[in-house]
Amino acid sequence: MVSYGAASAHYSYFVNPMVGGGMRVLGRSVRVIKPRPCFCECSRGLLGLVAIGMVIFVGSVQAQVDGEDREYSTQDWPFVGGDWSSSRYSTLTEIRTETIDRLRGVWVTRLEGGGASRSTPVVKDGVLYLTAGASVIAVDAQTGETVWRWQAVDAESQRVPSWQGVGLGNDLVFVGLRSAEVAALRQDTGELVWVQAAGSVPQEPGETVTTAPMHAAGQVFVGVANGDSGGQGRVVALDAVTGAIQWTFFVVPRPGEFGHATWPQDSDIWQVGGGGVWLNGVVDPALGMVYFSTGNPVPMFGGELREGDNLFTASVLALDMATGKRRWHFQVVRHDIWDADIATPMLLYEVEVDGRSRQALAAMRADGFLFLFDRETGEPLIPIEEREVPQDPQLLTAPTQPFPLGAERIIPDCSFWRDRVPPPFELSCSFFTPPSVGQETIVGLGSPIPMVRVTPMAFSPQTGYIYAQGRGHVGRAKRFEDPWISDNRPGGYLRVGLPESAGVLAAVDPRTNRVAWKQELPGGRLATSGPLVTAGGLVFWGSADGQIDAYDAATGGKLWSFQATQTGVRLRPGPATTYAVDDRQYVSIPIGNELWAFALDGNLQPVDEPSSEPLSDLVRWVGPAARAGQEVETGTLRENPSWSLGGTRNAMDEHAFNPPRVQVTVGSVLRFTNNGDQTHAVLASDGSWSTNDIPPGLSESVTFNELGTFRYHCPEHPWAMGEVAVVP
Repeated sequence: MVSYGAASAHYSYFVNPMVGGGMRVLGRSVRVIKPRPCFCECSRGLLGLVAIGMVIFVGSVQAQVDGEDREYSTQDWPFVGGDWSSSRYSTLTEIRTETIDRLRGVWVTRLEGGGASRSTPVVKDGVLYLTAGASVIAVDAQTGETVWRWQAVDAESQRVPSWQGVGLGNDLVFVGLRSAEVAALRQDTGELVWVQAAGSVPQEPGETVTTAPMHAAGQVFVGVANGDSGGQGRVVALDAVTGAIQWTFFVVPRPGEFGHATWPQDSDIWQVGGGGVWLNGVVDPALGMVYFSTGNPVPMFGGELREGDNLFTASVLALDMATGKRRWHFQVVRHDIWDADIATPMLLYEVEVDGRSRQALAAMRADGFLFLFDRETGEPLIPIEEREVPQDPQLLTAPTQPFPLGAERIIPDCSFWRDRVPPPFELSCSFFTPPSVGQETIVGLGSPIPMVRVTPMAFSPQTGYIYAQGRGHVGRAKRFEDPWISDNRPGGYLRVGLPESAGVLAAVDPRTNRVAWKQELPGGRLATSGPLVTAGGLVFWGSADGQIDAYDAATGGKLWSFQATQTGVRLRPGPATTYAVDDRQYVSIPIGNELWAFALDGNLQPVDEPSSEPLSDLVRWVGPAARAGQEVETGTLRENPSWSLGGTRNAMDEHAFNPPRVQVTVGSVLRFTNNGDQTHAVLASDGSWSTNDIPPGLSESVTFNELGTFRYHCPEHPWAMGEVAVVP
């Protein structure tokens, strides 16, 4: 008998063992065993203790819905995740470890409309479908020729497709729109069949459908996000034929609903509570369940306004496909004030534990820890414990947070950063260091944005591994007195002076929740691609420098590379897909405004040789690129659209140079102007030059006669840093 419990004191874990239909594994019928739940109060103990003995992985899951068997992707790739499970695994084997050296480009096409794409192409009957800029495009999978292109005629409608791609079903192409609508296009012509509002009517500012729609059992499932500045995230089911709304699940519970007690009872802050659904979901039609992960609560850093755990933000949601009722949930971050939710799409996989087949769900928290659940019941497959975390009483922080017991996260831990963080910064080794008011020098792991984000995971039933990428970094959040201001405007997350990030492509063994292998990469190479795994024993991955790599799925050894763009150009490639036409296997990946396809013995050679000098860290994580100019101000105005409150809110950051990076030509004079309320000075970090004290409203100038890059800071406020690049 297995007992597992609910942390009902924190509302972080709740199961409802409702069970839908049967399933088939490896083509044979199996009986689904219903464990009896035992609910208990557990605030700091272990959640969901499971005795884990012999664990093996079983083959592909088949579910018959609409008269059609769906299993791991083969000839086609009808979902952005390959199939309903979003495992991003293909059974094709023509391209494999033994033949990878023959892989070459077979065609490349410039996407019509001029827009770049980072969506996963979906494939059916020899045609690829993807979003690019303001268009949905259908492309011949053998030749790269455009079959059709759809773009909203009315520019005022904001009917711009989601960057995450499209879904297929009923001979239709379904696409989410930034107008918070869902559209259905004819698969053969691109003609608009129907369009339906999935969000508020009229649309609230910031509200959008960002997910690629999923089609199953005559329904289309999407998530609605909220721009992180108010509104309410939701999951919506629509009728695939007519577009009519079937049901809506609001992430923030209404009064009287389960979970509403985790929000303040003396205010209406829940009405703008956030919980945007940003990422593609997964679906199990045999169990009659659909799964989505949810985003952070709002205001992002303003924990003092929203006492409680703030369900169902930062959670795994398992919903009934037919009704939208919650079957179970798990909250991975209670009272989130770090933007630390599940930020990469979940996946489904099959595992046998002690002779019993378990249908599993994997969700990776933004700090790189993998949470594993029985997808029918919500029971953890790896025990979860509560750990005490740093506190800030003003922000009403939760005393503990959940962690998988004995798990290893994929991104570097504190020991990696301890000797890399320079003064005046002080390193906090907790991922949950609060972004406190007045905290200027404390930096934490991943703060304020943890770095396993956006890019999908993959699962191989051959190796039993789950593959994911992540970026480890240290950073600090600037918390203003105004709780509605989050420091996410130009200027970066105050990273000037801190070390560059460290990239990782890793395989995790979910039987042990330990890293099986990892490839350590320069942080600047990580982009928006994510892994693709095949029965040929390969993991494909695209980087920010336009290179496509293939790794041995079992060992992580690098086997193949192809430079699809000129080196030194930073792009955002989408996740790769694989398919077959006339028994020939292809791998396709969007890179910028081009779509590439590869096959054995292709004729296209690499555009360039891979550079021995990898891209520097993404400017987003070290501050903006150097900007030409003649003046630097000592303070920066931070602005946030506050859609739920109306208008724009702003605050002055007295200790942030604007711009933090500036470029001048040799011999130029650069003026430093004090636009704040305090006296400042500017001192070169190497002591080679300095200004006098600069009272508010006055300026000092420095002439730069030497080439190079010079770091500087304010002596009285040494965490205020900037750089000047002197060029010929």
